[in-house]
Amino acid sequence: MSVWNSIIGQQRIVDQLSAIAAGDMRAVAQSWLICGPPGSGRSNIARAFAAALESPDHGLGVEPTRAASQVLAGTHPDVTILATDKVTIGIDEVRGLIETAEQTPSTAPWRIIIIEDVDRMLERTTNVLLKEIEEPSPRTIWLLCAPSAQDVLPTIRSRTRIVNLAVPSASAVADFLVAQDHIERKVAARAARLAEGHIGVARLYANNDQVLADRDELIVGVLGLERASDAVLLAANLIENAQSQAQQDVQRQAEEREVQFRRLNGLGAKDRIPPKLRGAFNAIGKKDVLKRQSTRRSRDILDRALNSVASVYRDVAILQNNAEDAAGLINLENRTPITELSAHLTRVDAVQCLEEIAVARRRLAGNGNPALVFEALFCALMAR
Repeated sequence: MSVWNSIIGQQRIVDQLSAIAAGDMRAVAQSWLICGPPGSGRSNIARAFAAALESPDHGLGVEPTRAASQVLAGTHPDVTILATDKVTIGIDEVRGLIETAEQTPSTAPWRIIIIEDVDRMLERTTNVLLKEIEEPSPRTIWLLCAPSAQDVLPTIRSRTRIVNLAVPSASAVADFLVAQDHIERKVAARAARLAEGHIGVARLYANNDQVLADRDELIVGVLGLERASDAVLLAANLIENAQSQAQQDVQRQAEEREVQFRRLNGLGAKDRIPPKLRGAFNAIGKKDVLKRQSTRRSRDILDRALNSVASVYRDVAILQNNAEDAAGLINLENRTPITELSAHLTRVDAVQCLEEIAVARRRLAGNGNPALVFEALFCALMAR
């Protein structure tokens, strides 16, 4: 399989980057900003591009070379990937990347630094990165990822080559789920539709019945809001589900990292950890680290819930504007109550509901109390 096989619905960009990787090394831009909405595959694009740049066959082979496979697996010595589990990327982390970026690559043509979610940097942290982006070391390439160019400082935008990704179509995502995960076509199609082009979420819906059931319950709850008590109960249930799922995800990931740690260090499942490795091993399961990761994961799940709630009012707007044939409904299973809601709300009301959801998103991003944020949101939606 090619280094580009995991990229869905971005053929124009794949063709462009593939040609660049196979072209004159001296003509390659050294600072890139890869932009796309959540789930568009921007991090996967960055890894695939890095793999093509480092591979002797430029990623054009039917099967990835050893170097390309290492990049895709995150184990290549000359490719560093920063994927934070915190709300913001710390200044010390960026200083560490800069030190790495100034080193000559050990085995490959380039030393490549990938920063996922560069939009999570505070301004002072971004300013530390600025000089390196502007004047990279001769054999260093920076690949920055963000939802949009507007999510990073203008000084960064102006010094990078920007790549804008499209939202993959539901059919392309469904095809991917069928081919890669061997999901039944009907299940894959529904998961892709509900995920609205987000590949990771579609995969989650297709493989996790509980997560899909939680989404169904949320949509029914939003459509059934009548009293303030309904809003409070729906918010409490949503928060509880998010926290439970976050804790399970973080614990599973910690267990996987422990298994990988043992494997990389030649240790069996029941072997004692040598004293010199004990500190690094114990850090994997530190309570404060797991708590921070769980908080971040919970916020991501709640953000996904906001997308689900917004899909209801998106469907309302589609029906109000007689655009179902052109755009289609996301929540087909709830068509009857959504049709009733579209008759009850004015067009202005529907737009205002979407604005209330945007306000809730900003409050969450500003570290607002999740329970209060969702109680306020559901009460506001109910008042329309």
